[in-house]
Amino acid sequence: MGNEFQVRERFAAGAQYIGGQLRRGTSGRDQEVVNPATGETVLRYELASTDDVDAAVAAARQAFPGWSGLTPAERSDALHRLAAVLADRADDFAAAESLQCGKPVKLSTEFDVPGTVDNAAFFAGAARHLEGKSAAEYSGDHTSYVRREPIGVVGSIAPWNYPLQMAAWKILPAVAAGNTIVLKPAEITPVTSLMFAQAATEAGIPDGVINIVSGAGQDAGEHLVGHPDVVMTSFTGSTAVGRRVAEIATSTVKRLHLELGGKAPFLVFDDADLDAAVNGAVAASLINTGQDCTAATRAYVQRPLYDAFVEGVAALMESVRLGDPFDPSTDLGPLISHQQRDRVAGFVERARAYATVVTGGEAPGGELAEGAYYRPTLIAGAAQDSEVVRSEIFGPVLVVLPFDTDDEGIALANDTPYGLAASAWSRDVYRANRATREIAAGCVWINDHIPIISEMPHGGYKASGFGKDMSSYSFEEYTQVKHVMYDTTAVARKDWHRTVFGDR
Repeated sequence: MGNEFQVRERFAAGAQYIGGQLRRGTSGRDQEVVNPATGETVLRYELASTDDVDAAVAAARQAFPGWSGLTPAERSDALHRLAAVLADRADDFAAAESLQCGKPVKLSTEFDVPGTVDNAAFFAGAARHLEGKSAAEYSGDHTSYVRREPIGVVGSIAPWNYPLQMAAWKILPAVAAGNTIVLKPAEITPVTSLMFAQAATEAGIPDGVINIVSGAGQDAGEHLVGHPDVVMTSFTGSTAVGRRVAEIATSTVKRLHLELGGKAPFLVFDDADLDAAVNGAVAASLINTGQDCTAATRAYVQRPLYDAFVEGVAALMESVRLGDPFDPSTDLGPLISHQQRDRVAGFVERARAYATVVTGGEAPGGELAEGAYYRPTLIAGAAQDSEVVRSEIFGPVLVVLPFDTDDEGIALANDTPYGLAASAWSRDVYRANRATREIAAGCVWINDHIPIISEMPHGGYKASGFGKDMSSYSFEEYTQVKHVMYDTTAVARKDWHRTVFGDR
């Protein structure tokens, strides 16, 4: 209750952060942030209206000339200070993230917050490395070079599964490149995004560079994407909503970056380290209670290892400890809401008609009954074209299927509209290398599944979207490439002029 009281006190002035100040929303509608472990209200606030979005965009537009006009070193220094503030407030960020999302505190403490601090430190350095192509006389008579320039006001939308990290993934590359931003977090998890913006102000980043509008997607979100002063949209969320974002963005000719759904395959060849694969499958399918678009969801296991893999995964899943997110011994927290838990349970219940629920498949009772908990679940015997194999469940559910030949395994892994992440498990370097070449996904891990690092890009193929978060590749999203060309001859009458007038 103490943490909940602190959140209410901290955002008593409102849950919109515009021009460096907290404000109340003006939509006339309230929104609750609910602790999914207990069902208790953490924060009640007024949602943003389209007027609030307009105010945030205006603040970002006003801040753009000053921020973009700083030297890379000056922006870098500001982001280094932000990284230091985030590190100093690590415990507060971890507590708030666990409170609004139900994440086990060991996950928020050891993954979400350190990853965000590292992201800030990385982009502080990357801000000084916005390189263009080397100058050269490509035409013979001109010197050419390439400038990378900020594009303007970015309007980004982040999801509820990793609110803090997704805020960082959207904000940091944009502002490191010299842009200003308006971020709309998911309305059910705005707390750590607001805290991030406050930390930026504390670090000396000018007012208006980072703005947060906490509003509903169909009004605040769509208005942000379609706003005439927003030049780019970056969206992370479901493929279905991504299609709507794309419709609005393309109708206003905006640059667009989409990181959408996933249905990651976990491909185990018959020479794999079985113990490593079992441990990896349980960790990768249950991280963040399975609410991760890169989580392992479809395990394809070559037949000689299949039975032992199913037995091992089931046994390890049954040892996973559900409980209070703030108990350091808790392994698995609740889903984000009872609605999401019921959605996950619906997939499992329907699967009983055509597959076997090996373990799990139920919500716990007792002292956890009030929360949105669901037991780790393993499903076997489903067909490749079944719902649990094709659809993104977004919960603690792993489906396992056998395969015989390497060709078949890779074909099954690719038999999905998605292509965000995948892993392959083998001791054979040639098998592993083949998997990295032939699996159509933005990230392919070998003998592991889930780790991400700031230096490397994150983004998908196919219906999982396009564009990259993190790494220096993300600057492709947030900068304009400008070709600059100087004449080197000082000749008034150029040879090519004859194509318009006169002779050679």
